[in-house]
Amino acid sequence: MVDAQRGQSFGERRLPIAYRRLTGVAVAIRLNAVPRPIEIAMSTAPVQRLTPQEYLRQEREATFKSEYFRGEMFAMAGASRVHNLIVANVIREAGNVLKGRPCEVYPSDLRVLIEATGLYTYPDVTVTCDQPKFEDAHHDSLTNPRLIVEVLSDSTEAYDRGKKWAHYRQIRSLREYVLISTNRFSVESYVRGDDGQWTFREMADPHGDATFESMGIAIPMAEIYRHIALVSTDSPGGDGLGFTRPLCDH
Repeated sequence: MVDAQRGQSFGERRLPIAYRRLTGVAVAIRLNAVPRPIEIAMSTAPVQRLTPQEYLRQEREATFKSEYFRGEMFAMAGASRVHNLIVANVIREAGNVLKGRPCEVYPSDLRVLIEATGLYTYPDVTVTCDQPKFEDAHHDSLTNPRLIVEVLSDSTEAYDRGKKWAHYRQIRSLREYVLISTNRFSVESYVRGDDGQWTFREMADPHGDATFESMGIAIPMAEIYRHIALVSTDSPGGDGLGFTRPLCDH
């Protein structure tokens, strides 16, 4: 996921609240902030919680993306070079392997609605192999993903592993959740079985293949991490976890 921060226990930094106008009432949009009320002394305008319909109306006209949960919008910051490379690599490889099958691979511009909890969010990669289902006729809020991929960053890893994962587990159609590290060779997968239980696996071998079981496909780790320089544990800069980035653009 790109660098948007959620969850009461995961905050690392806060940016100012930005205000939009909705029918004459100021609406708070928190920028990289934890989702809880805070007081802004410089503003006396009443803060109104948005309905999902109001959020969608604003989001469709906005120049940046925001998540939505329980009446509040959370602006999403841009992603790093490494993050974007991994996302592009996964989309390219998955799209090529799934060519000819009734599957669609979406980048992070497609919004996903978790109907059971009300969270609107933008996964890094979303795949569906059934007839896509959307919330409304705009066809921009998918409700039945089969596979979701999030690329981890320092500011979002706790959210992606914790509260966001708890939301994703409520999607009835979801069969696999994948977390990809930007710090080392690591592709973690949670796969839902026919009994509803989730099993965990990790591929950490840079010469191996990452299996996406719900799709019945495998992608070489070398392709997922193409154009990304990583150094081994035994090399300067190694962190003892298998592989880590050297000091470079993250």
